[in-house]
Amino acid sequence: MKIGKKKIGKNHPAFLIAEAGVNHNGSLKIGKKLIDVAVKSGADAVKFQTFKAENIIIPDGPKAKYHLETTGSDKSQSWYQLLKTQEISKKMHIELIKYCKKKKIIFLSTPYDNESADLLEELGIQAFKIASTDNDNYPFLKYLSKKNKPIIISTAMSNMKDVLQAEKTLIQNQCKQYAFLQCTGNYPSKIEDSNLKVIKTFKQKLNCPIGYSDHTMTDISGIAAIAMGAKIIEKHFTIDKKLYGPDHRMSANPKELFNYFFNIRQTEKSLGISDKFVLSSEKQNKKKLKKSIVSIKDINKNDKITLQNVSFKRPGTGMRPIEFNKIFNKRINKSLKKNTLLKKSMFSV
Repeated sequence: MKIGKKKIGKNHPAFLIAEAGVNHNGSLKIGKKLIDVAVKSGADAVKFQTFKAENIIIPDGPKAKYHLETTGSDKSQSWYQLLKTQEISKKMHIELIKYCKKKKIIFLSTPYDNESADLLEELGIQAFKIASTDNDNYPFLKYLSKKNKPIIISTAMSNMKDVLQAEKTLIQNQCKQYAFLQCTGNYPSKIEDSNLKVIKTFKQKLNCPIGYSDHTMTDISGIAAIAMGAKIIEKHFTIDKKLYGPDHRMSANPKELFNYFFNIRQTEKSLGISDKFVLSSEKQNKKKLKKSIVSIKDINKNDKITLQNVSFKRPGTGMRPIEFNKIFNKRINKSLKKNTLLKKSMFSV
């Protein structure tokens, strides 16, 4: 899978998405600050959300629990009214995309309806990120598949049957590049609800890169996801947790986002490769810390080698302990002093 110049898959670093979402609060100034934070964090892409409120919710649609906790009751402001304040105009899209190009970071956005998808396509979006709210919206997935762009789908609030049907829909509609992200549909989500073992299931049953959209408040789940093979990581962030809006409180602040992605990259480094070999950094210590076959008393020429006259001591520059069976009961061809490292040349061929 490829988004812009970034390759996503087994032999490539994880693709890091800094999820700005609706944390711009309708402000271009805040939107640009979010992009700056994403760049500084080391993210590969910064993602917003593209929608028109009237296309995704009925006027009296009830708020989710976390919306009630963060923005007040429906009486003070309906969910529809809240969403209206979080819309991004076409002009603002253009400015954000222009700023991302200047800062050399990939601009992404989640479309929530056909009209929004068309706008993003018109503006040259390089991939579509689909929110969990639409992972079973198969007509919408079909519509997006026809646009011949990579599609990343979060899988919160779904079961495996839903996910397999989503993949089937993409394949049937000639979507060539796609990925699925494990995700928990709660904001913030508890670490015990991360359910990261699903990543292994996804890797077994889905024919695509697998990732993780992290709604927890710590680094642990993201790090564990990388260790389990996640190749896309998405994390919500804000410039200030105290700003008004539904997602600020569960989003990472700039320092937290930087540390989060730093720890992700450090985890990738620590994983290395699957081959077991002596590392360059170990070679000097190998000589000093490994053990050799060593005489533990004076040994006369033609004496037989047994565990009564040799043992295993540092350094590891002589014959290895694993070679003991080759010389057991063989006669030494020269006299040795105590604490001499045995070598192959001390035995007759």
